[in-house]
Amino acid sequence: MDLPNKVRIVEVGPRDGLQNEKQEVPTAVKLELIERLADAGLPAVEATAFVSPKWIPQMADHTEVLERIRRKPGVDYPVLTPNLKGFEAARAAGATEVAIFGAASEAFSKKNINCSIAESLERFRPVTDAARNANVKVRGYISCVVGCPYEGEIEPDKVADVAEALFHMGCYEISLGDTIGVGTPAKMQRMIKACAARVPIEQLAGHYHDTYGQALANIYASLELGVATFDSSIAGLGGCPYAAGASGNVATEDVVYMLTGLGIETGVDLDRIVGIGEWICGVLGKEPATKAGRAIAAKKKAA
Repeated sequence: MDLPNKVRIVEVGPRDGLQNEKQEVPTAVKLELIERLADAGLPAVEATAFVSPKWIPQMADHTEVLERIRRKPGVDYPVLTPNLKGFEAARAAGATEVAIFGAASEAFSKKNINCSIAESLERFRPVTDAARNANVKVRGYISCVVGCPYEGEIEPDKVADVAEALFHMGCYEISLGDTIGVGTPAKMQRMIKACAARVPIEQLAGHYHDTYGQALANIYASLELGVATFDSSIAGLGGCPYAAGASGNVATEDVVYMLTGLGIETGVDLDRIVGIGEWICGVLGKEPATKAGRAIAAKKKAA
């Protein structure tokens, strides 16, 4: 099968990337990060999460962030809303797209959101119903699509069960998350084929962590099957607090570099996002976890 001509990148750095940072990131920094990412051509920038500050203190300013973003026309700013209370708060702050977050592993579901998979789906139903009535788009996430830190390998049919449930609930897109980064191209393709038998391939997205250095290979394997939307995080920020040794999401810089080399259109300005990655890592006091970003930045400095 031919690779897609165009890929949509969903930037998750401001939410998934920052949520586990130990130091408090000022609201003004979050706003600048979101706005700079949108200005660099990213079509979707996940802005924040309407969750309890008790569980994720970093997202305590969610209302202020969503209300104060300078919104760029044509850019989506999804926010995470795990329950109806979160949805209602997000809607009041001006959300036009929300995301719900399930898992393909019972053990992970219990550790992460304190309920079974079946219970989580029932919890999401009022959110999708309210979103439909308010004309708000809903994106579904599934964690642990190939492996779980507690259960080990996950059967593709388990993932497909959750994907189908979210799809029928009204999610316009299902993001398949390799939360601990254990996936390899063959495993990823088996899982995607199982999901694509129940959900149209154009409504599936990939969300791959790079713990074992397989994220780009897994994106390529997904492209071969027709997946054309991928989540990534500026400078590779983020990780999974429940998985020992799990590194961050695949870096946006690395994804854009690879796709550009394949002749696939993203609409994203690579030089600009390299600069954004350097800037936010400078603010956070860490090195960017992106090989392409570091190489491009070093080349510029040497020129």
